[in-house]
Amino acid sequence: MKHGAFILCFALSYCFHEGALSRTINGQRTWPVPYRRYDHRPKTDPYCQALYPFCPTGDRDGRIPYLRDTDVVEVFRLQAPVWEFKYGDLLGKVHIMHDAIGFRSSETGRNYTMEWYELFQLGNCTFPHLRAELSAPFWCNQGAACFFEGIDDVHWMQNGTLEKIGKMTGAQFNEFAKWAQKDNETGIFYETWTVRADPSQNSTTWFDSYDCSQFVHRAYRKMAEMGVTLTSSTKTSYTKIYLFSGEPSYLGNDSTIFGQPSAKALADSIRSFYNAFRPHQSPQNFILSLLEILENVVLDKTFYLLYNFEYWHLPMKAPYLRITYEEVPLP
Repeated sequence: MKHGAFILCFALSYCFHEGALSRTINGQRTWPVPYRRYDHRPKTDPYCQALYPFCPTGDRDGRIPYLRDTDVVEVFRLQAPVWEFKYGDLLGKVHIMHDAIGFRSSETGRNYTMEWYELFQLGNCTFPHLRAELSAPFWCNQGAACFFEGIDDVHWMQNGTLEKIGKMTGAQFNEFAKWAQKDNETGIFYETWTVRADPSQNSTTWFDSYDCSQFVHRAYRKMAEMGVTLTSSTKTSYTKIYLFSGEPSYLGNDSTIFGQPSAKALADSIRSFYNAFRPHQSPQNFILSLLEILENVVLDKTFYLLYNFEYWHLPMKAPYLRITYEEVPLP
């Protein structure tokens, strides 16, 4: 199928929506903590370098082709193991999957893929860098949508899923494209973890993930709102990575923690915690760091989470971490 790409990635000033994050209602904390939306996407810091370029053949103006209103556009559910290009089906065996959406124009015969993922790979979005010249941990955390021409049939079908799930008109596709661009402008950071009180089905969710599958869910809901009927003959399951903790405690942001002498002990504790997750360790240091992580999480029952660019303390509890593959029905 034809290739060539369109990227939904904007280099704009950094400003969040006023009132986008409500910490309390009538004095009571609300859970899960709302994901903060921003007015613009910030420029990326030159320090942040991707091992594999984000949407490398993309159009930096974020353009999506306009289709004729009378067009009929098929919609495809796409799923494949994470990093399949490097590890094959290895991560698929433990259900660590990447999700995307495909489109096919009946009038032009052209195919398109839309996916949302990290600009600087998963590790950089999950853990920060500790830089000697900076007091606060430095995060290379952005996620964005990529829209490009072509569907790589082999990639999605060999170890995953390529399934037609619906049709929309060209007019609906054009409306959906506007929504996708707006969603991409305002949802700028990636969140790996879903944090819950315990593994039971009805337990409290403290924080929701914001990743490729969440984008797909939002996209499907938008299509359903527009009147598009989506159906699947197979289970629509998605990867979730859970942390389990008691009720989290709000700690503050960079300026209130790392810019105040009175918070030095907390700042040192956060930096020490993240030091164990630093990249490019020798095998010997990796083993020592793994033991330190186990001590922090299992024995001290501590995890420091950055969410909405603010730090929280998670009082961890068994089973601490779990990767699941859960069915989420189409809307």
